[in-house]
Amino acid sequence: MNDAAMPAAVPEALLEVEHIGRSFFKPDGDALLVLEDVNLTLKRGEIVGLLGRSGSGKSTLLRLIAGLDAPSRGVVHYLGAPVEGPAEGISMVFQGFALFPWLTVLGNVQLGLEAMRLPEAEIRKRSLAAIDLIGLDGYESAYPRELSGGMRQRVGFARALVVHPNILLMDEPFSALDVLTAETLRNDFLDLWGRGELPIGAVLLVTHNIEEAVQMCDRLLIFSTHPGRVVSEIPIDLPQPREPLDPRFRALVDRVYVEMTARPGHGRDGARAERPAPVGIGTPLDHVSTNLLAGLIEAVSEPPYGGRADLPAIAQALHMEGDDLFPVAETLQMLRLAEVGGGDIRLTEAGLAFAHSDTDERKSLFARHLLAYVPLAAHVRRVLDERSAHRAPKSRFLDELEDNMAEEAAEQTLRALISWGRYAEIFAYDDQRQVFTLENPA
Repeated sequence: MNDAAMPAAVPEALLEVEHIGRSFFKPDGDALLVLEDVNLTLKRGEIVGLLGRSGSGKSTLLRLIAGLDAPSRGVVHYLGAPVEGPAEGISMVFQGFALFPWLTVLGNVQLGLEAMRLPEAEIRKRSLAAIDLIGLDGYESAYPRELSGGMRQRVGFARALVVHPNILLMDEPFSALDVLTAETLRNDFLDLWGRGELPIGAVLLVTHNIEEAVQMCDRLLIFSTHPGRVVSEIPIDLPQPREPLDPRFRALVDRVYVEMTARPGHGRDGARAERPAPVGIGTPLDHVSTNLLAGLIEAVSEPPYGGRADLPAIAQALHMEGDDLFPVAETLQMLRLAEVGGGDIRLTEAGLAFAHSDTDERKSLFARHLLAYVPLAAHVRRVLDERSAHRAPKSRFLDELEDNMAEEAAEQTLRALISWGRYAEIFAYDDQRQVFTLENPA
């Protein structure tokens, strides 16, 4: 953090988010609540991480803070004034590289300064300095198509840094990169931040990578879903640089898993697994393949776990990030094939039976649990059974779902159900005609 590049009168609290809510309207005119009563403060010199499942509204919150969208309720204060549009001094780095392909590296980096109408000499000087700082010196005349993914994301960082922002918003900035490239870029960023060479006041980071959050952040805010709320805050008091194998680091990772698998109103001490939340016909379903469901059951059933596994450990063993593992584990919990809580996953008797069954027995067990514990599956099967032709168009169920959720969520829910129903052989689906039947299509 280069104080020479910062306004002298900037208060400690750069950002205050107060009672923010955001709703979107569904096609039927009803409101879909995405964020509810979100509060946070961002102070100079800190990196704050936002963690939560997909659909918890984290990226929506960043857009509200950046002034790219307006809240339905509440207010965002930046430097003591309400944000009512794009604010000077707030920059964003996106998950995608978002570069203009017809511009060189220098041209892409200069864009933000040109919008500020600075003198041409100052624009060039600051742009070259930012390119050098982020490790791209020598690539000024290169076009995005000539660069690797990691180098393109460095251009995105340079473009954000060149305006010397008070606040840098980062929306999963490393998720589109391979593991080694992401680690290199993350470490370079932390090294520059630690040496005070980045002209930034504070950072707000959205990530789905729990280890990344513990490595980079000073504190973490855990979000619930449907709607997104801040349900807990975890301070990260380890000195930098942080070693992922340090027992204190692993303990913090474990704590994040515990917090993210705890349900409202339940304890987080991990003494017993939480019961799954009630599921109705209008409950959104994660599109998790049956191969992943079976794979996680098999992994947890085998040594050294023997039916119960620590989620961070199984995630590491399977090379899965938290945001990939949680939907699989929670789908197994919904189906009563596993229980999730306290940062652990434990197979139920049915889950253990599934692990030790042959293919036909697995399908039969899965079908029983799908019809018993996923009301939408039972609803589709009941409609097909009651109709003389045993057929029903996809639109019949899609319209019903869209009364309860957004169009995209309704599509994902039906895709999940179709996949599970086919595996369980409780119904068939003809994608060409978009029709559910009780027989496989010809």
